[in-house]
This record gives sequence, C-alpha cells and structure tokens, in this order.
Amino acid sequence: MSISPAISDAALQAGPAAKARGYWATVGRRMTRDKVSMACAFILALIFLSALCAPWLGLADPYQGSMIRRLRHIGTVGYPLGTDELGRDMLARLIYGGRLSLIVGILPVIFAFVVGTSLGLVAGYVGGKLNTAIMRTVDVFYAFPSVLLAIAISGALGAGIVNSIVSLTIVFVPQITRVAESVTTGVRNMDFVEAARASGAGPFTIMRVHMLGNVLGPIFVYATGLISVSMILAAGLSFLGLGTKPPEPEWGLMLNTLRTAIYVNPWVAALPGAMIFAVSIGFNLLSDGMRSAMDIRN
Repeated sequence: MSISPAISDAALQAGPAAKARGYWATVGRRMTRDKVSMACAFILALIFLSALCAPWLGLADPYQGSMIRRLRHIGTVGYPLGTDELGRDMLARLIYGGRLSLIVGILPVIFAFVVGTSLGLVAGYVGGKLNTAIMRTVDVFYAFPSVLLAIAISGALGAGIVNSIVSLTIVFVPQITRVAESVTTGVRNMDFVEAARASGAGPFTIMRVHMLGNVLGPIFVYATGLISVSMILAAGLSFLGLGTKPPEPEWGLMLNTLRTAIYVNPWVAALPGAMIFAVSIGFNLLSDGMRSAMDIRN
C-alpha cells in the first residue's frame, strides 16, 4: 500500500517537532492548557506581587491604629476592607501580612525539600543498613501527627518566626524523605543506572547526574502540595501564640486578635482566614495540575 504525499509530509514535519519537544516542555504545554491551574497560578502570583510591592502601593501604615475608627465595616470610605480591633487598616495589614505568612509557609517546605530529597536519594540508592538507619529515624518523626509535632517543637524552641520555620521544616523532612526514597528505589535498578555503573561512574555522580533528574519531578509535585499544609500549620502556630509576635501583621496572628470581634464584625474577622484558604487551595490545585501534566500517559 502506498502512502500519500500529504500524509508522509505531515509525518515528516511532525516527527522532528515531537522529538525536539522534551519532557519538561511537554509538561509546561499541558500546564498552560489547564485553566484551573493557570487561574490558581495567576491568583498566587498576584498575592505574591502585592506582598512584595506593598511599600510602593500607597497603603496606609499597617501598625498605626485609632480607637475611634476600630472595627469599621467593609466598604467604609477610606477603608475598603474595614479596620481591625485597634482601628488599623485591614487592607494594608492583609497585604503586609502576606509577607510573613508566605515566608513562614514556603521556606520550611523549601528547606525540607532540599534535606528530604538528599536523605531519600542516598537511602534509596545505597540501601542496606544505611537505608534502614535513615528510614527508621524518619519513621520516628513521621509517627506523630504534623500538628502535634509542630506544636511540640515550637513550644520547646519558643515563639518566633525563625523557630516556627525550624519546627515546620522538621515536620516536613520525614514526609519528603519517604517519597524521595520510594521514587529512588523504583529507578535504582533501571538500565540507565546500570549503564552508568558499568561505565565506571561513582555513586555520587550517578545520584547527582543520572538519578536526580528522574526523581525530582514527583518529589517537587509532592512538596508543592505540602505548601498548603505548611500555610495552615504556620497560621495555627501564630494563632496559638507560638509563631509571629504582635504587632506584626500575619494572617494567623490576625485571626487570633480578631476572634473576639467575630460577633461584632464577622466579615472583617473572617478576612485573614479567607486569605489563608485562598493561598492553601491555590497551591493544592496547582499541585494537582502539575501531577496531571507530568503524567504523560494520559
């Protein structure tokens, strides 16, 4: 059977293009077609940029209050999102509060991603007694609920932003380590790893050059999903007085200070919780979109 020139030309043109498009380019292309993921990415980028550029947005002083204008309702002239229990502008405090909330919510996941990926990669590749030692140590921390472990560590270290970041990092390291070890174990005996061993490459070179790129994707997706959990835990620590200290604007701390005003002005009191929810659900949906985009079999 002969092949028509039109079909053969199309196949010849599509073949090199398909080969030129790598795995990550395909993932990015699939992500851009996911409307939910793109909407979440846009909202998160808007929150990030507003928090980053807060000093240049012409906002009111987030620390200056007045008892004569306390608990103004949403839509009040000069205060589009009302005022808090001390008469401070809620719009300014929410935007400035995004700085601390995002820092305390994202940095622990980044630190845990680096430490957990390194531990899991070594444990999964080397195996044997080293794997047992690392994973059993990790299981000790993994056995405790994340909330209780974060509260216990923060209570032992004391209140403060740095201590909150340290405690949350310790909470997330075991979770990422388990995922990294599982993924590494799955690719440890694949042909490209065996070929690297046969060529004389050392263990460190094999892990860094040949294995890291193949295990990083699933770990990164999992870590992205942990940011939503980290945001909630960080806000919870501040709500309990174990995180940010007054008068710093931080969403969890703002929930704590506004809890007595919930019966007087519930809409203003709910604004910090709405910000925490928006960022958490945004990272959660973005993680789901990344997971679907990376599954190229679908």
